[in-house]
Amino acid sequence: MQSITVGVGPVSFEDVVRVARDGAPVSLADDALAAIDRARAVVDALAAGETPTYGVSTGFGALATRHIPTEMRAQLQRSLVRSHAAGSGPEVEREVVRALMLLRLSTLATGRTGVRRETAQLMADLLTHGITPVVREYGSLGCSGDLAPLSHCALALMGEGEVRDADGTLMPAADALAAAGLEPVELAAKEGLALINGTDGMLGMLVLAITDLRMLLRTADVAAAMSVEAQLGTDRVFAAELQDIRPHPGQALSAANLTALMAGSAIVASHRTGDCNRVQDAYSLRCSPQVHGAARDTVEHAATVAGRELASAIDNPVVVGDRVESNGNFHGAPVGYVLDFLAIVAADVASISERRTDRFLDRARSHGLPPFLASDPGVDSGHMIAQYTQASIVSELKRLAVPASVDSIPSSAMQEDHVSMGWNAARKLRRSVDGLSRVIAVEVLTAARALDLRDPLTPSPATGAVVDLLRSNGIAGPGPDRHLSPEIEAAVDLVQSGAVLAAAASVIGDLT
Repeated sequence: MQSITVGVGPVSFEDVVRVARDGAPVSLADDALAAIDRARAVVDALAAGETPTYGVSTGFGALATRHIPTEMRAQLQRSLVRSHAAGSGPEVEREVVRALMLLRLSTLATGRTGVRRETAQLMADLLTHGITPVVREYGSLGCSGDLAPLSHCALALMGEGEVRDADGTLMPAADALAAAGLEPVELAAKEGLALINGTDGMLGMLVLAITDLRMLLRTADVAAAMSVEAQLGTDRVFAAELQDIRPHPGQALSAANLTALMAGSAIVASHRTGDCNRVQDAYSLRCSPQVHGAARDTVEHAATVAGRELASAIDNPVVVGDRVESNGNFHGAPVGYVLDFLAIVAADVASISERRTDRFLDRARSHGLPPFLASDPGVDSGHMIAQYTQASIVSELKRLAVPASVDSIPSSAMQEDHVSMGWNAARKLRRSVDGLSRVIAVEVLTAARALDLRDPLTPSPATGAVVDLLRSNGIAGPGPDRHLSPEIEAAVDLVQSGAVLAAAASVIGDLT
């Protein structure tokens, strides 16, 4: 697998995904090594001087007023990392920890932190060898960065704490390093602080969530097209001239997708006649591009923020020229806000998806479909409880949409008296994105069943390809009740893997 090279400039979204999810190895560029060496020379000069410098020759946080003598500075760095590796709870996912480590390495490579090249190189080596420190769910306030999660990673560089190797085996960090032929580092002045003072955990989760949501929102268009089509809705409301009247870019993209997805549908053509007495469709059908489009625009705003953060050097203090300066760039507010925005997006797109699904199940609103899409209503319940599952998830997503970033609990004896809670926002967003994918999967599953029930009328080539995908993956068409949970999980896998989107795109080309 091709290595990701980390230089002085920012890593890309694609770099983060390849390292986090695909296990790509990592190397440091020559310009990064030169920048690291220049910054380290500044720190070494300050460490040798008599004037106290925060993070170099003093304590930290509320203990910053104490000057630390030279002979105790290595112990200062060890103590910092050990004491701050205070996370609790379940292990954080491997992809999150790898993203976090890559983004911390990217900041180290800017030459703003003052670490030594061997310390930065060891972090790259851990990524390359697939050694993943154990990071716990709870511990970060998202100010002074993700201190506890990053400290668990720094601990592994010291040969302490627990890690999982490339095969996922839990073992002491020292054993994993030795097995890979790597030596732990003894942290020098400022290095401990430089390794733990960043927004890398929340930023990594933001990048991964944006990547997933970009795919899921296009998949939501596929689901909506299937629902509008199977509920005998009109595609005329998605015309470009109507979207131009309200020029939100995401709305136009979503409407264009819906139009393309429904093109060539015999079901739509069957009621595109002068004797059709339908005046207009329900909001959940007619307003799909307005909701999906607003979600898209919010995701792209979040991507703009993430791009700025990827281009940032997050540390305190930072090396500026020949001096070290304190700053507040570690505060997670910019990232925390958009993480919360995206949880709102996930909840609302799931909400409209559930409403479209529910319309299939009520014979008063489904335009000729059997109650609950059941084979023998009364004996069979059809997809009745599949909608319950959606409703349960949507309710949870609404709770998760309550912002974390409006909260703050002071810490460090009131030195850190306003924090972002961005890590918490990121953790709940991961649950939100997973929930959204499951709600969309149930809509796709239900809409496919309804399209089959419109036989002999045929769906569009694009939506028909999605129905064929489900049927070829063990999800049967209409019939007597059967164990539904495995079919839901199979549909979830097809949504989360991008297979549903790919099936539609195989007919009409990539969705916008």
